[in-house]
Amino acid sequence: MRIWDVDVRSLCNRHLLGEHRELHAIWTVHTEGKRGYARHPETLRWRGRLAALYARHEAQVAEMARRGFRHASPLNRAHATGETTQSELVDSLDVQVDRLAQLGCGCVCSHTAGCAARSGNPSDDAVSSAIRAQHRK
Repeated sequence: MRIWDVDVRSLCNRHLLGEHRELHAIWTVHTEGKRGYARHPETLRWRGRLAALYARHEAQVAEMARRGFRHASPLNRAHATGETTQSELVDSLDVQVDRLAQLGCGCVCSHTAGCAARSGNPSDDAVSSAIRAQHRK
């Protein structure tokens, strides 16, 4: 179970859709009192931050639409309470970016010389740098 802290635009389709599914599981635990993953570290870090989780969902929905996916599972905005940003990370952003890059799935690339060549996109390192800078503010 994982909600990444990187920009949703940097996730491959598999990770974007998987994160969306897991976000709904976390939302259900917090809003309906379900117990399944109630003690999981990823679930616990969203306690008191449902507004931030809602915002992450809306970012996912926008990115899914941009990629041509249909979305049919809206969240109830009335439950979007608490903090509007997520400040508690399970892993640092650098660790997350590196972990995604190592998967070779098309998600963000780390600062390795072969990253842009591997993906065929010379801007991948720039995207990774921008994501890291955004979260260091």
